[in-house]
Amino acid sequence: MSLFDPVVARSSIWAPAADGHVAPLADVDPDLVAGLSPDRRSSARREVPVRVVTLPRWRWPIGEAAVDGTHLGSLVVDGILGRELAADDVASIELLGPGDFLRPWDETAHSELLEAVVRWSVLAPLRLAILDRHVAVRLAMYPEIHAALLERCAARARRLAVLQTISQLNRVDRRVLTLLWHLAERWGRVTPNGVVLPLALSHRMLGQLVGARRPTVSTALAELVRSGEVARGECGTWVLTGGPVGAPDPRAVASVVPRRSMLASAQLLSD
Repeated sequence: MSLFDPVVARSSIWAPAADGHVAPLADVDPDLVAGLSPDRRSSARREVPVRVVTLPRWRWPIGEAAVDGTHLGSLVVDGILGRELAADDVASIELLGPGDFLRPWDETAHSELLEAVVRWSVLAPLRLAILDRHVAVRLAMYPEIHAALLERCAARARRLAVLQTISQLNRVDRRVLTLLWHLAERWGRVTPNGVVLPLALSHRMLGQLVGARRPTVSTALAELVRSGEVARGECGTWVLTGGPVGAPDPRAVASVVPRRSMLASAQLLSD
């Protein structure tokens, strides 16, 4: 059976007999144990092994029935995972990479009021560290690692907030340029020719990231190339040749104090 069989995929990577290798969590992601003393770091290396599995490029049909609630989650070691949210006639996407901590079965849970659908795709060969319930028990002795995982969740929330702000910029060319700089913060590398963003982002995917249609993104990119702010790299990658963007306009970011409570009174809600 294939790993992506609708039945097998929902349990295989969480089953002890699944393909993969076992390695110390401290070796898989050294930043997670950076807050430990040398002695405790050495203990964690011995006491907290994790299973690391590899997934090829393909759809990842993980569902809410994949695991029980005692599993802690999974940690992206290498590669890129796409989380696509489809609602009505549009789909947005979030890119997840090394260091991201996620509980995908929670995020695909069905909502009774909003019928949006979450789809997961492996966009570059992916390695995941499986933090199952056995790992969760062992991590109880290392609250510093738990704190580091919570920091990863907070960092992901901050990135999502940035994407939300980018999608509200008035002009699509500014959205695209700001997005590229945002992605370069994590994946880019500085070269003599500019900041290289080694992600093969299609115009369609850029549109999903900034909240715009593909033809509009294509027009915006052409303008950015003409103005010298962006250049096309090899194999569909991008080079940022201008300066960083995103400094807030003081006239546009004044805090607005709400005139009334954001929460309706209990009487109104009961009517």
